[in-house]
Amino acid sequence: MEYKLTYNAFRDGLKEGKLLGLKCNQCGIHICPPRKVCPECQSENMDIIELSGKGEVLTFTVIYVPPQGFEGPLVVATGKLDEGPWVIGNIEGMNPSNVTMDVIGKRFTVGYKDVPADSISGGDRIALTFKLV
Repeated sequence: MEYKLTYNAFRDGLKEGKLLGLKCNQCGIHICPPRKVCPECQSENMDIIELSGKGEVLTFTVIYVPPQGFEGPLVVATGKLDEGPWVIGNIEGMNPSNVTMDVIGKRFTVGYKDVPADSISGGDRIALTFKLV
């Protein structure tokens, strides 16, 4: 069993300005972030694809006590990419004190932020970010 799209390849893609994902050849859904098997049909028959990196905010929360490596407070959102997958990211440039329900439905583009290793992870990490457009 091998991963079609490894974490390192996913991270490297982000650093090159590409949001990589997977397309299941059995049921046709798009997957991001990468997984070993399709969450819909459990197939391992998937191909690596480049996603648009564009989507819409579905919901958000403000985190006042963030995990190690992040500075709080920060606005974290769940968004739906145009191709279908749901992803989680920090909304860039938004004052957590001023965020309102108006952010729901806003369009975004995906970016990333390097995050230092913490006491649990195996090394440096990367986090998705959303830039509202």
